Amino acid sequence: MKQLLAFLDLIKFEHTVFALPFAYLGMVLAAHGLPTLSQFFWITVAMASARTLGMGFNRLADRHIDARNPRTASRPIQTGKISLRTVVIGVVISLLILALAAWQLNPLTLALLPGAIVFLLGYAYAKRFTWLSHFILGFTDGLAPIGAWAAIKGSVFTPQDLPAWLLLFAVTFWIGGFDLIYACQDTEFDRVERLHSIPARWGNAVALGLAKISHVITVGMLLGIGIVMGLGLIYWLGILAVVALLVYEHSLVKPDDLTKLNVAFFNINGYISMTIFVATFLAVVVH
Repeated sequence: MKQLLAFLDLIKFEHTVFALPFAYLGMVLAAHGLPTLSQFFWITVAMASARTLGMGFNRLADRHIDARNPRTASRPIQTGKISLRTVVIGVVISLLILALAAWQLNPLTLALLPGAIVFLLGYAYAKRFTWLSHFILGFTDGLAPIGAWAAIKGSVFTPQDLPAWLLLFAVTFWIGGFDLIYACQDTEFDRVERLHSIPARWGNAVALGLAKISHVITVGMLLGIGIVMGLGLIYWLGILAVVALLVYEHSLVKPDDLTKLNVAFFNINGYISMTIFVATFLAVVVH
């Protein structure tokens, strides 16, 4: 039990709240309401196992780097609170559960699974090679809603699937933007370690500026979804709330003052994901 709790702490399982609402968003939009109970169950399982797989593998891949970073040196692997064997077992089990969920949903989700796994495992190494790592992470998270859409519709490559792609890029730039904010606390460490990140290459001011642009793009993608799908007033009110939350999030962090970064990163983004999901769900139900 201690090892299980340590594993859940390692992958910050509670932060699944950031990603699950967007997966449900793709599900609700594709179903034009509620899916079947079976679809809901397996989409939830797929989303949770995919995030566990990605986070667990990332912790394994970065274990030596994290040990040298004062901010991450107290994580369970680095302190010996959890064994590497346990983490590997957790990653393998997550992969198997994800494959089972994809198989249970439909042939398309199973066919798309190998590509999703490439991103879920590959993004852990992106920071070693490119400063676009922030947006690779965002794209990887964005696969959740488009995967949920595919699970319901059984398609993602027709003109009618445009909302799924808008949602994919909304999440890509939303996650990428707040990862830029989060990465500002490791600017000097990344430079010393020769890791690639936008803050390390161009500084925190540029990174925060790009985060703002990214979130403007996110709002643009969400507006596009509302227009394409003809969503109503409740959805537009939800977008206004998201804009207000994003403005507040960016007001909390400055290039030379990151003391409120955790509030901006953990609290506000949880509110954003829940707000847009609830507004969309209500808009679809009312419509």
